[in-house]
Amino acid sequence: MSANTMNIDTAKPNVLLASRRWRWWEVVLWAAALASPWALSSHALIINEIAIVALFALSLDIILGYTGIVSLGHAAFFGMGAYSAALFAKHVMPDPLVGMAVGIGTATVLGAICSVTIQRGTDLTRLMVTLGVGLILMELANKLDWLTGGADGLQGVMMGPVLGRFEFDLYGQVAAWYSLCILLVVFVLARRFVGSPFGATLKAIRDNRLRAMAIGIPVASRLAVAYTVAAGAAGAAGALLAQTSGFASLDVFEFHRSADVMLVLVIGGVGWLYGGVAGALIFKLMQDFISNITPQYWTFWIGLFLVVLVLVGRERLVRPWTWIGAKKNKTGGAA
Repeated sequence: MSANTMNIDTAKPNVLLASRRWRWWEVVLWAAALASPWALSSHALIINEIAIVALFALSLDIILGYTGIVSLGHAAFFGMGAYSAALFAKHVMPDPLVGMAVGIGTATVLGAICSVTIQRGTDLTRLMVTLGVGLILMELANKLDWLTGGADGLQGVMMGPVLGRFEFDLYGQVAAWYSLCILLVVFVLARRFVGSPFGATLKAIRDNRLRAMAIGIPVASRLAVAYTVAAGAAGAAGALLAQTSGFASLDVFEFHRSADVMLVLVIGGVGWLYGGVAGALIFKLMQDFISNITPQYWTFWIGLFLVVLVLVGRERLVRPWTWIGAKKNKTGGAA
């Protein structure tokens, strides 16, 4: 074995370990997030919504940003988690943590079954197949009204206190804290997942599937595992929505759920776990702010922002001074 090969082999674990280390700003960020329901008690409800959307976006980023699987039916797992947690709380046990485990479990099983559908075909085929799965589940929930409540939704869902001590309050403080804690736990697990050697093989598949197959990576099984893990995370987001709102309706399966979470990742950036968190924060704050000004046309302004984001670029919007500097350098070089 040559010296260069040995250096490469020893460098890989160091890179993986470096990607797992927490930076100081991450600790500060999560500490501020966990303290926000108390510091911003009047905005606890929107903090809860941001945490749920961030978790949902994180689940999609696992398959889109790290594996390259495009999906427009991710709401199927979100809805499965929501209805499973709501039905469990209503008919079996109101404990939130046990209901969360049930929601994650059912969504994970559904993801394992549906992972067969994304093994073959192009991106367009996967778009249609994933969208079809979501529509099928929405129609099933509509027809099984004796179980799901149909178009009226599943009502009368009463949740017990978190850890047997913290009752859900009308102001949403406990709900926001609960959602942020679940988001943090799933984020840590997802970070370990994508930063592991297994996650490195997913990135190899994303970059070039044929090359990954040529070097011996079992592409089919890797895609199935990633899709199943992402489905479980989406189920956790759906369970949070049902538990903190005490309600589950057909809206959790709607196409706009999948479309909105795709927009969140476009805003925050794919292939970066914090992209879903940042995108959810920006998207929900913009939605809340603009809808208060123009309730009928808030989607127009969101769409305009996305057009500008795509045309100008995320980096240039965040750091406009780099754009101005690049123009000056280009002008000076031409002169």
